[in-house]
Amino acid sequence: MASRVWLSLCAALAALSLLAWPLPRDALDWQPAIVAAQPWRAVSAAFVHWTPLHLAVNLAGCAVLALLGSRAELGPREALAGLGALPLTQLGLLLRPDLQRYAGLSGELHALAAIAALALVTRSGRERLVGVAVALGLVAKLALESPLGPALRAAGDFDFPVAPFAHLTGAIAGTLAWRLTMRRSEET
Repeated sequence: MASRVWLSLCAALAALSLLAWPLPRDALDWQPAIVAAQPWRAVSAAFVHWTPLHLAVNLAGCAVLALLGSRAELGPREALAGLGALPLTQLGLLLRPDLQRYAGLSGELHALAAIAALALVTRSGRERLVGVAVALGLVAKLALESPLGPALRAAGDFDFPVAPFAHLTGAIAGTLAWRLTMRRSEET
């Protein structure tokens, strides 16, 4: 079943987040001032979470995307795009030097949502309609968050600040990674 690879990716993201929970956040989170000297932060920051609620929300996002990918039978190409989007998402944060610290899976989860939407849009019938709906929902969410506004902001009942620009870089990284993955598969 093709979706097993996608499910494995979502499970790995969740598992790495759980494994990183007890580790020192300062050694793994996104800090643009030191990322050149400590390049692992372009990946490790995704697995760091500030609070238990932050972790729980991102784990729930992994579950939702795992379900979507399973139902859509997303496979190895989409999972490869998801892996490629992870460092691209973090590196996009260099465009916001005022975002001095960042942690969490939300950027990568937005990348996975973009990948799933694009994969579905290329299909026919009902699947295409679902893909369009997911894509429009993602675009609307990003627009409502005003990702070019303040780098960090309070959001609802969350006990951690949200970085909407990371959501935008994730969606863009997912789109780019999906396109590169699809181009590669079209050439072979």
